Amino acid sequence: MQPEPKTLWHATAAPAALRPKATGEITADLLVIGGGFAGLSTALHAAEAGLRVVLLEAEQIASGATGRNAGFVVPNFAKVDPEGVRATLGESKGNQLVQMAAGSADLVFDLIKRHAISCDAVRSGWIQPSHSPTALDRAKDRVRQWSAEGRPVEFLTAAAVQNLTGAQGWLGGWIDHSGGVLNPVSYARGLARAAETEGAQLHENSRVTALTATPEGWQARTETATIQAARVVVTTNAYADGLIPGLAHSFFPLKVFQIATQPLPQSIRERLLPGGQCVSDSRRNLFTFRFDAANRLITGGMHILGLGADARVPKAIRRRMAQMLKLADLPPLDYAWSGMAAVMPSFLPRLIAPAPGLIAGIACNGRGIAMTTAMGRELALWAAGTPAEALAIPVGPPAPIPLHALMRHAPNALLPISQLRDRIESPADLGR
Repeated sequence: MQPEPKTLWHATAAPAALRPKATGEITADLLVIGGGFAGLSTALHAAEAGLRVVLLEAEQIASGATGRNAGFVVPNFAKVDPEGVRATLGESKGNQLVQMAAGSADLVFDLIKRHAISCDAVRSGWIQPSHSPTALDRAKDRVRQWSAEGRPVEFLTAAAVQNLTGAQGWLGGWIDHSGGVLNPVSYARGLARAAETEGAQLHENSRVTALTATPEGWQARTETATIQAARVVVTTNAYADGLIPGLAHSFFPLKVFQIATQPLPQSIRERLLPGGQCVSDSRRNLFTFRFDAANRLITGGMHILGLGADARVPKAIRRRMAQMLKLADLPPLDYAWSGMAAVMPSFLPRLIAPAPGLIAGIACNGRGIAMTTAMGRELALWAAGTPAEALAIPVGPPAPIPLHALMRHAPNALLPISQLRDRIESPADLGR
């Protein structure tokens, strides 16, 4: 058994239920491979539809990116807005995907309420402050576009951003009031319990080593079990291996670090994010922050060089946060961890369907909690018989990125240029 990741979320979540390895001969209507948000949401919604569902997780529930993110619930796309989505996908498919994203936070918080999931969820809103005049113009345009979709969004002046965040220097921004924060490990474990209540069969420490087409569908093998299923959903996301040829080369894997300080004094907590929102600004090397339920301050970042990054990068991220939030006496770190995100060149989620009865969902591009939960509901529709082409997420065969072995390092290699451009564009009092 693999040890739990040493993240803030694993340390503060309620103890996990122990789930056995898969053993023997197992038959299912649907096999889900991967125990993160997408897999758990798929299993829950498919079980609710009456399917016999088996989920296999190679380690423990929420061991991958699901348990290693910042716990932001953000119902939009990282780099694209509704008009851009429609321009890329066409009006019909674009409308479907926009509507899925727009309601993704609604789905998360509805599941939390419906299944009584205790995960420190606060539906306080997500704020994106603007670091430059160009970013401010885009914030206004984003508000226009998402307002047209009926979303509870609002443009924020510089004074409003300062009042909400407690930080100075941003030129304005916008807020989506339907977003929020939660403990992602507790949320994932709650989804797992809900799926089991609906009849899904969940197994941990059950890595799939082979996946083979059969006349009845698909056969998966682990060290101790053989599973025969009519359909298979692969939801390993950035942790993809060789089960589906070409899948791991269809996105950019991005290592993201997160840190959490020791709890801050209440006086500082009352100044910074008094309403409990989460923040991710408009810079290329974006700055994020939020608090957990114990007043720990949480932020994240990337690395340029991998060598020694696990020790070096958390310290650099802490220095950046102290500078950005003007906290000369920022407490020491309680936790530092990292995880892998999957990023598509289009910055849109995608379904990969390499063969009949087999599908994979990948690349939520930094919008993991909301987008993958919504993706799971779509995948459950497919498992119940909806054609893949009718789902809200675009689908196609594996599309490996040319020169992937080299291009996969581009986000990290280009980080110094991004930092320089952000510095040039940002006001002098914005923690430059």
